[in-house]
Amino acid sequence: MIFTKAKLFFSALFLVSISNSFSAQNRISNHNNIGWYAYNGTFKLDSKFSIHTEYQWRRNDYITTWQQSLLRLGINYQVNPNLQLRLGYAWAETFPYGEIPLNGMGKDFTEHRIYEMATVTDKIGKIDLSHRFMLEQRWVGRYSNANLTSEDQYPFMNRARYMIRLQMPLKGNSIADKTPYVAVYDEVMIGFGKNVGENIFDQNRIGVLLGYKFNDLVRVEGGYLNQIVQLGREVEGKNVFQYNNGFIVSANFNFDFSKKTVD
Repeated sequence: MIFTKAKLFFSALFLVSISNSFSAQNRISNHNNIGWYAYNGTFKLDSKFSIHTEYQWRRNDYITTWQQSLLRLGINYQVNPNLQLRLGYAWAETFPYGEIPLNGMGKDFTEHRIYEMATVTDKIGKIDLSHRFMLEQRWVGRYSNANLTSEDQYPFMNRARYMIRLQMPLKGNSIADKTPYVAVYDEVMIGFGKNVGENIFDQNRIGVLLGYKFNDLVRVEGGYLNQIVQLGREVEGKNVFQYNNGFIVSANFNFDFSKKTVD
């Protein structure tokens, strides 16, 4: 019941934010070509606990210049086969990419995050369905003047995220070993709190992926990525939206340390 209400809440929030944000005409549009390259590693400790590790090498102009460097770590707790909880930390370094950089002074900036996450999974026929709910407590680096070479302020912000993902095998009825599959997802991010600027609607991401599961250890995915980002400030009295299109490639590893060797 709790997660049903949560899904309804985030779905309504998604529709309201998209309606409010995209109906506005007073905006500047900035377009970029991006390439995201990701590693995800899960280390299973026992039937309940595992460690999540992740690094994303996010590039602008597909690969030539930096967009963002993102490291994410976490502890997973498997409540039951359909519900996983995670508590973690993330570090991000964002660079001044594109014509209108996220930082108003055109500088790179560091962000530290604590996050809480719940992932609910289900299966409808051949389709695997997942809902990911995330809350982030963010300390985003800021410069008080343009002469500084490093951030001297870290205002606190909050962000809520909801992602729905569907994936389906291209052969058979489930994604078993040596199985290709297709996946699609959509994620919306909403900022809240007193330090959030123009970007209450923060981001939306859509991915269309082709994947291959080699075995329980290795799975790879790649495909199209669309990212819409609203800047937290106005430029010439107008809201600024980035429309970033490109691709994402990820390698996913699952290491099981819970298995005991039988003599």
